[in-house]
Amino acid sequence: RMRTLTWLGIVSLCLGTAWAVPAKERRKVEKLKADLALYENLDLDNYDLTLDNYGDILDLSNYEELYDYGDLAPKIEVGTLAPRPKDPAALPNPGTVAETPKLQPPTTAGPVRPAPTPVQGEAASSPPGLPSCLLCLCIGTSVYCDDADLEHIPLLPPETTYLYARFNRIGAIRASDFTGLKKLKRIDLTSNFISWADADAFRLLPSLQELILPENRLTALPELPRSIVRLDARLNRIPSTGLRPEAFRDLKQLQFLHLSDNQLDYIPAPLPESLRSLHLQNNNIQTMHEDTFCDSRDHSQIRRALEDIRLDGNPINLSLFPNAYFCLPRLPTGRFF
Repeated sequence: RMRTLTWLGIVSLCLGTAWAVPAKERRKVEKLKADLALYENLDLDNYDLTLDNYGDILDLSNYEELYDYGDLAPKIEVGTLAPRPKDPAALPNPGTVAETPKLQPPTTAGPVRPAPTPVQGEAASSPPGLPSCLLCLCIGTSVYCDDADLEHIPLLPPETTYLYARFNRIGAIRASDFTGLKKLKRIDLTSNFISWADADAFRLLPSLQELILPENRLTALPELPRSIVRLDARLNRIPSTGLRPEAFRDLKQLQFLHLSDNQLDYIPAPLPESLRSLHLQNNNIQTMHEDTFCDSRDHSQIRRALEDIRLDGNPINLSLFPNAYFCLPRLPTGRFF
């Protein structure tokens, strides 16, 4: 009997101790056991993190609050900037330039293509946010599309003044690419795959002064506007038959004509009086006329502007045409023997 009473006392003591544990502590213990059981049954080897379940696993709602992207604003290479406008009012607002555009959510759609060409007269009413300013960098009236993997000229804002689309994969230039861009002054398409251009691709641009097309695959030049000052089509595949007859006669403002490293057979005369620099080196020019640079009927003529003529790298012997240079301030650079 004594032994029974002792056993009952021990049992009572243990039960009292168990009930003395607070309910809060008991819940913690039970939760810990449940978590352990969950991790024991979790198979991580067969779990794949994909774009479909990424948002379910990671909470990105405060992602922008954790990081400051102020230091990642687009940085412009000084050497590629267009000339600054003379009118201070035309300069872009520094506050708007430094603002980093918000990234668009990813999409499964194909690459962005140029929007349909606007009807003549509708360019001024085009909405903002055009494809060019999504694919490229727009600062004021300048559009920078260098090395953007473009295959076509994007639809440009109607106020565009300078376009830089170098180092892309553009293969052709259509007349509709520049429709309505009456303020466009400079087009730089260096190092693309351009093999042809519509005849009216540039002719209807009243303000175009500089057309830069070196390192392409052109075999013909389209008609140029009379406002052109500089044409650079070096390192193409242009033969003499790829130039319109008297293509440069009426370009009264043309000062720089650079057609070196092409397949020209003769000098594209007549040349306008405004011309200052003519680069035709590394072609296949073998002969010239006495009237190529000077008017043989007017021996008092002096062409003071045309000081830079490059004919080196051609098979022509310049000493065979002594009467062709009397009006020039300097002899052409080339072979004289």
